[in-house]
Amino acid sequence: MALAYNQRSCYCGQVGPTRIGQPVVLAGWVHTRRDHGGIIFIDLRDREGIVQIKFNPQTDPKAHETAGRLRSEFCICIRGEVAARPLEMVNPKMKTGTVEINVHEIDILSTSETPRFLIEDEINVNDELRLQYRYLDLRRPVMQKALISRHKAVKLIRDYFDKQGFIEIETPFLTKSTPEGARDFLVPSRKHPGTFYALPQSPQLFKQLLMISGFDKYMQIVRCFRDEDSRKDRQPEFTQLDVEMSYIQMDDVLKVAEGYLRVVWKEMLGVELPNPLPRMSYAQAMAEYGIDRPDTRYDLRIRDVTAVARKTDFKVFTGPIEKGGCVRCVVVPGGADISQSEIEKAETSYQNILKGIGAGGLPYVKVDVARPPTGDVARPPTGGPVGNSGELRPGAAGLQDRPGAAGLQDRPGAAGLQDRPGAAGLQDRPGAAGLQLKTGVAKFFNEALTAELLAATGANAGDCIFFAADTEANVCKFLARLREEIARRRNLIPKGLWNFLWVVDFPLLEYHAEDGRHYAVHHPFTAPMDEDVHLLESDPLKVRAKAYDVVVNGVELAGGSIRIHRSDVQAQIFRLLGLTPEEQKLKFNFLLEALRHGPPPHGGFAMGVDRMVMLLNGLDSLLDTFSFPKTQEFFCPLTEAPSPVDDKQLAELFIRTALPAKK
Repeated sequence: MALAYNQRSCYCGQVGPTRIGQPVVLAGWVHTRRDHGGIIFIDLRDREGIVQIKFNPQTDPKAHETAGRLRSEFCICIRGEVAARPLEMVNPKMKTGTVEINVHEIDILSTSETPRFLIEDEINVNDELRLQYRYLDLRRPVMQKALISRHKAVKLIRDYFDKQGFIEIETPFLTKSTPEGARDFLVPSRKHPGTFYALPQSPQLFKQLLMISGFDKYMQIVRCFRDEDSRKDRQPEFTQLDVEMSYIQMDDVLKVAEGYLRVVWKEMLGVELPNPLPRMSYAQAMAEYGIDRPDTRYDLRIRDVTAVARKTDFKVFTGPIEKGGCVRCVVVPGGADISQSEIEKAETSYQNILKGIGAGGLPYVKVDVARPPTGDVARPPTGGPVGNSGELRPGAAGLQDRPGAAGLQDRPGAAGLQDRPGAAGLQDRPGAAGLQLKTGVAKFFNEALTAELLAATGANAGDCIFFAADTEANVCKFLARLREEIARRRNLIPKGLWNFLWVVDFPLLEYHAEDGRHYAVHHPFTAPMDEDVHLLESDPLKVRAKAYDVVVNGVELAGGSIRIHRSDVQAQIFRLLGLTPEEQKLKFNFLLEALRHGPPPHGGFAMGVDRMVMLLNGLDSLLDTFSFPKTQEFFCPLTEAPSPVDDKQLAELFIRTALPAKK
C-alpha cells in the first residue's frame, strides 16, 4: 500500500537530535545517491533543507531494492526512524548533519528525466537556460531561501503597517495612460473600440485620490508595469510597497519609512540600523559622489579642481572650462601601484570602461616624493623627518639641507610657498612639502600648480589622481562610475556593512536641451519647497522639491515626496512641463477636479520589494528575487511569452499588427 505522503511528519531540514528514536514520514527529491558496501545513502531535499536517509539490505530488503532504482530528482516519500549518526559520519556543514533516517518503507511518487543542470547553489549555467527550466532552477536551495525570505519580509512589512494604523487597499490594474516617465503597457478594449487601458506604472494617482477620499493611512504591496528599455536590473513587471499618508510633513513620512526598515533588517539579519538615518543633500551627493545614490561604505570622494585646472595650458582641461564645464578628480590612496595597462591599455582598463559611457579619455597623475637631481646624494640631517618606525624616511630628508634642493624659499621661481596663492601653509601640511607629480599629465603642472593641486585634493606620496573634464553632468557620470570600479577592483568595500542614508533637497525640474522642455525629476505631482515656490516662473531650475530617496550601499531602495494638494499649483507645474490646458484636461482632469474638493496635505513613498529581497539575501541579480522573471529582452523562455495571437482575437479587438520590415 502506498505511503500517505499527505501525512508528512515534518520537513527534511527540520529533522534534528530531538527526534532521535522517533518514526517520521518525509517527502522530497533525491538530491544525491551514494552506495557504500551495499548500503545506499540518499540525500533527500525539500524547501527547508536536506537530510540523509539510509537503506540497509539486511533490515529492509524491499526498501533497499526500490532505492536501487532511484536517480537524481526522483520525487519520493519514505517512512523510517531517526537515528544519531556515528561520530565519524557527523557532517557539521549540514543543519541535519548529526542525524540520519533508517528507512523502512519507500514510495516513488514520480520519476525524473536527467536535469539540464545540477540542483546546487553554485552552477555555471546561462540565465536563458535557467529561466527555460525555472521549475528546476527554483529547487536550488539558494532560490528557495530567497523566495521564502521574500515572504517573511513582506509579512513583516504588513504587520508593521497594520500596527501603525494603515489600511491595505487594492487599486486598479486596468487604468488610464498618463505620462509618468516610462512607456505604458497598453491593453486594447473590446467594449470601447479604438481605446486602450494602461497597466499601472505605479498606483500614484489612485493613492492620492484615496487621501482625498479620507483614507489617511494607505499601504499596498502592489505589482507595477513599465515598458522600459532593456537593462540588466530591470523587469517589465515588479513589486513595490506603496505608502501614502495625510496631515503629515516630510519628517513624519521619513520616520514611518525608517521604522519598517529597522524592523525588517533587525528581524531578517539581526542588524540594528541608526535612529534616525543620516541625511545628505542632493547637491552634496552629486558633488562628492557624482551620483544621487551614493555608496558611503568607502571614501574616494570627488574633488573639484576647476580652479587649478583653469591655470594649466592643457586643452583637455581648459576647453571644457571655457564652455562652462568643470574639472573634478578622484584620489586613490596608494594608487601609484596601478599599472599603465590597467589605467589605459588593457581591454578592461579604467579608460576603456569610461569610454564606454562617453568619456574621451582618462587623464591622471601619480604623486611621488621629490627626488634630488641626478648625481646628487641626499644627506638626512639629524632630527630630520622620520617615518612611523622612528627611522629617517628615505627621500624625505630636510629639503633645506639636501644638495640640489636648497631652501625652497631661496630657489628662483619657488619663492616662499606660504606666500603663493592657494598654497598657504603647505610646508606644515603632512606629505605636502617635497612631493612631485609624475607620469600621465604631470607635465602640465608646474611647481606652483602642483602645490595647489595637492592642497585641493589632499593627495600624498604614493597616491594616484584621476581627472574628468566635461560638462558637470558628464563629469559626475564618469567619476561616479570610476570610483565604483576602483573600489571593486581594489577591495575597498567592507563586507557586512549597511550604510543607509536619505538623499533630500532634490531639484524639482530638469531641462532637456534637445527638445527645449522641462521634465520632473521625480514625477509631476511632487510639491516644491515652500520657500522656492516664488521661483517657479522666474527660475524654475532653482526650485527644490519636497522629495526624498533612501539609499543603502549605493542602491536606491525607496523614494517619495510630499504631493501637491492645490489645484492651482498642480496646473502651474503641468504648464511648466509643457502641457497645454487642453492636454491637462485630457490627461489629468480627474486629478485636477479632485484637487478642487478639499484635499488634505499628503505624501508618501514607494519601495522596491524585489530590490530589498536582493539586498537581504546578498544576491547579485534581481532575477533571483522573482519566481518567474523575464530575460533582459522581456522574454519568458519558459512560456515563450510574448507570443503571436490569431487573427480572430485581433479582429475582436478591432486592431491589426504592422510589423517592422526585416533587416
